[in-house]
Amino acid sequence: MSCLTTKGVREMIRIKHIDEINLKQSLSETIDANLIKDVAAIIENVKYNGDSALREYTEKFDGVYIDDFEVSDSEMDEALNSVEEEFIAVLKKAKENIYKFHEKQKRDDLIIFEEDGKILGEKFTPIERVGLYVPGGTAVYPSSVLMTVIPAKIAGCANISMVSPPDKKGNISPLILAAANISGVSKVYKVGGAQAIAALAYGTQSIENVYKIIGPGNRYVAEAKRQVSSIVGIDMVAGPSEILIIAEKEANPDFIAADLLSQAEHDTYARSILLTCDKELANKVQDSIEVKLPNLIRKEIARKSIDEQGLIVICESKEQMFELSNEIAPEHLELMTTNPISDLSLVKNAGSVFLGEYTPEPTGDYYSGTNHTLPTSGTAKFASPLSVDDFVKKTQFSFYTKGALLKDAEAIMHFAEKEGLTAHSNSVKERTK
Repeated sequence: MSCLTTKGVREMIRIKHIDEINLKQSLSETIDANLIKDVAAIIENVKYNGDSALREYTEKFDGVYIDDFEVSDSEMDEALNSVEEEFIAVLKKAKENIYKFHEKQKRDDLIIFEEDGKILGEKFTPIERVGLYVPGGTAVYPSSVLMTVIPAKIAGCANISMVSPPDKKGNISPLILAAANISGVSKVYKVGGAQAIAALAYGTQSIENVYKIIGPGNRYVAEAKRQVSSIVGIDMVAGPSEILIIAEKEANPDFIAADLLSQAEHDTYARSILLTCDKELANKVQDSIEVKLPNLIRKEIARKSIDEQGLIVICESKEQMFELSNEIAPEHLELMTTNPISDLSLVKNAGSVFLGEYTPEPTGDYYSGTNHTLPTSGTAKFASPLSVDDFVKKTQFSFYTKGALLKDAEAIMHFAEKEGLTAHSNSVKERTK
C-alpha cells in the first residue's frame, strides 16, 4: 500500500508527495486492445453459431462440456435442499430487507390535467425480458442474485433469465441456485463470461434474447456488455470494486484496516483507499493491515491488490479529504468521522455511503437492504446504484381537445416554420381549417 503525504516521508513503504501524484491518472484503467479484440470475436461467434459456440467456450474457459444449458427444476430443488437451513433463513431475511427498501422506489404513473383541455402524462412499463449475470470464478455471490432479481420482481418484469458460469462438474453453486429459487428467477443457464453476455444479447437455440442485461462480472464480461450496449440495454460497465474511507484521528485503525481488506480480497484490481489528516492513524492502519492480511483465505489476491492498488493519502484538512473523495467518486464510501450523518452533506459523488464506525461496507453488500450493484471507476459522478428504475421504461403521452389545439396552434406553427419544417406546420394548420 502506498502512503502519500504532503509533509515529510515515511520509511518502509513507497512515498510520493501528493503534489507529484496525478490522482486521476493513478486510478485510471488502461485500454486493453487485445481484450477488446478477443471479446468481439467471442460475441461474433455466439451471434452466428449460437449454442455450439457456447459449448466451445464453456469447454475452453470452464473446462466442462455442457449439453443442456438450462438448470432443471429438479436441480433447483436439489440445490435448495442441500443448503443448510441457517443460511436459507439468512437469505430469506436478506430478501425481506432488500424488498422493503426497494419497494419504496416504485413510482406511480404521472398524469397532469390542464384546464384548457390538455392531458399530459408518463406511464411506467416493466421491461418484459431481462437478463441477469451472476459471477462465479474465484468466489460465489448469492448476494448478487438477490440484489438484481428483487428489484426486477418489484418492477414487474415477466421474464427474468439468469446466467452464471458452471464449475468443472457442470454445476452452478447450490448457494447461487438457492438464492435464485428464493428470489423467483424464471430461468437459470449454466454459462458465463463474454459468451453469456452475447447469448443474452442475441439469443441462441437455448437462450432467448433479452432487452436489458444487469449484473457485474470480470473484465471480459464488462467489455462484452459495453460492446453489445448498442443493441440491448445494460445497467453499467462495472470496473474493479473499490472502497474509500474518510477517517478522522479518533477512528479505530483496526476497523479501517479490516474494511480496506474487505475490498482487496475481491480481486487483484480492487482499490482500497484511505484519506486522513492524521499521520499517526495512517501508520497504525498500515501496521494493522500487515497483521491481518496473512490470516486471510484470499491473502494472495488481497496482497497484490493492496500493493498495487492501495493508497493512504495524508490530507491537510477535512475539506481536502472530501474534495479528493468527490473527485474519485468511489463505489463505496465509509465516513469514520466524529459526525458522519452531518458530513453526508459534504458528499457529492459516491455510489453508496456507510456512516460511522459500526456501519462497515459488508452491511450493504449482504443484508441492510440497500443495493450493492453500484457505479465504479468514477461513474458515480453521473450514475446511480441499481434500483427498480433500472427495470422499467417510461412512455410519455399527451391528449389535446379541439379547443386546446386551436389555442396553441399559432405558436406551434410559428415554431415549426422557424425550423424550416413546413410539413410540421401544415399538420397543425390542416386541423384549424
